[in-house]
Amino acid sequence: MESTTDSNGNTLSAGDSVIITKDLKVKGFKKGLKRGTVIKNIRLTEDTEAIEGKVEGSMLVIKTMYLKKK
Repeated sequence: MESTTDSNGNTLSAGDSVIITKDLKVKGFKKGLKRGTVIKNIRLTEDTEAIEGKVEGSMLVIKTMYLKKK
């Protein structure tokens, strides 16, 4: 089984905190997610290239290529 890794190759686990490395546009948000935004207490998905995290009260699925472990 492959493990979920961030953009730098660090292994991610459920409950980790991650930082967004690039400004991202998100459907349904007035503003996109800014670079440097911290997402705490992530959840892993079945897709090893994505995680779930809560941002501004909404649960989002974000590709790991835009994240680094805090």
